[in-house]
Amino acid sequence: MRLNSRIIFHIMGLLLLCNGGFMLIAAVVSAIYKDGAALSISLASISTMFAGVFAMYYTRGHRKEVKKKEGYIIVTFGWIVMSISGMLPYIFSDAIPDLTNAFFETISGYTTTGASIIDDIETMPEGILFWRSLTHWIGGMGIIVLAIAILPLLGIGGMQLFAAEAPGPSADKLHPRITDTAKRLWLIYVGYTAAETLLLKLAGMSFFDAVNHALATLSTGGFSTKNASIAHWNDQPLIQYIIIVFMFLAGTNFVLSYFAFKGKVQKVIKDEEFKFYLLFMLSATVVTGMVIYFRANISELTPGYPMVLGQAESAFRHALFQVIAVVTTTGFVSADFTQWTPFLTIFFFGLFFVGGSAGSTSGGIKVMRHLLIIKNGLLEFKRTLHTNAVIPVRYNNKTVKENIVYNIIGFFALYMLLFIIGAMVLGFLGLDFESAIGGAASSLGNVGPALGSLNPVSNWNGLPDLAKWWCGFLMLAGRLELFTVLILLTPYFWKRT
Repeated sequence: MRLNSRIIFHIMGLLLLCNGGFMLIAAVVSAIYKDGAALSISLASISTMFAGVFAMYYTRGHRKEVKKKEGYIIVTFGWIVMSISGMLPYIFSDAIPDLTNAFFETISGYTTTGASIIDDIETMPEGILFWRSLTHWIGGMGIIVLAIAILPLLGIGGMQLFAAEAPGPSADKLHPRITDTAKRLWLIYVGYTAAETLLLKLAGMSFFDAVNHALATLSTGGFSTKNASIAHWNDQPLIQYIIIVFMFLAGTNFVLSYFAFKGKVQKVIKDEEFKFYLLFMLSATVVTGMVIYFRANISELTPGYPMVLGQAESAFRHALFQVIAVVTTTGFVSADFTQWTPFLTIFFFGLFFVGGSAGSTSGGIKVMRHLLIIKNGLLEFKRTLHTNAVIPVRYNNKTVKENIVYNIIGFFALYMLLFIIGAMVLGFLGLDFESAIGGAASSLGNVGPALGSLNPVSNWNGLPDLAKWWCGFLMLAGRLELFTVLILLTPYFWKRT
């Protein structure tokens, strides 16, 4: 069957129209702050919306049907088209005039990686900083999920898009209709963002900083309006604790948030992934906090904290903050964890591969996949002793189908293979070993901070241009969980069936 190319271009037009609309919001912010970039952002918005309207008008006679192949193409190329159009405000305003750097910053935003090439963030116009944070927020829940809520108005079903954009192992839905699911997810997403904005403002942040950091937190992105990231507020623990709570929530399955709001707390408490996620966070925090307190230079983290109790609190807070920031792939920085002893450098490198919960805005492999791989591995011991027994993997008291287990094992193998290839390419392009493995793991996991020359207090501007494009590819593949992107590179996909 031939591809329905007209529906592909039609939905691309819809995405461009949405993207241009979000740019208009950034233009309004720019005008309010009189930062000189309002006209440039407005021109970028108009250009993007014009391209979107043209694409939708030209393909208005499309067949209203999205099948699997079209879904994969729309999602992958949709992210690319969004990134290409999304870099226009940077280029038009001369905030980031270089094409490679502008694309890197933009795709890092939409994929919620948070790796930046900007040397001095605090000199950027407010409208540009807001747009930068907004790319996180759009990409966090997924512009495709937003489009699903609109597609029925156009007479188009959205299930294939949802499956391609969120291809993880979790099949939980809030409502039988996929459109209603998308709307509920966005309602929770917007509600959390508004709540964090209010709390950060009350805790002492300016309203502008509060909005930007809420956008970056709920998307698990990590772009900050300050050069020092969240370390700028190291003397204001309340701000950091608020961000910790919302990073944790953003890394939790949003379906569980919905159940909690509906009063179904038992569903949250009994969820195996949530319990594993919470226990892992606490365990990693205890290990990190103990090492910081007894081995690291605690005085650097405790300005004005001469007392032992204050130092213990600071060690715990920085440990909790950085563990959650890395595991949820938010990537905010309260301190340079690569300076906390070699052990913790290796420990945090391992955390790059964890990821948050399935159904969250986090990147990475995801906690559910790790949990099911561990369960299946342990069951192999029983299967070895009882060769004729049928011993299925169980999750939340339900049997997990074999094909799902095979899919997860295949995903894990492919993820590690792409990480190795990613690091080898970065090494070939001139990065040292530590920077290459850190950059590949961080890009693929959408983490943000890395190791070596890409450590948490540095930026990615020093990368060769080819390395920036390669990292952009890894970010996209990681954000869309590998299969959605890599399947397009197979000859089989393009054969007529």
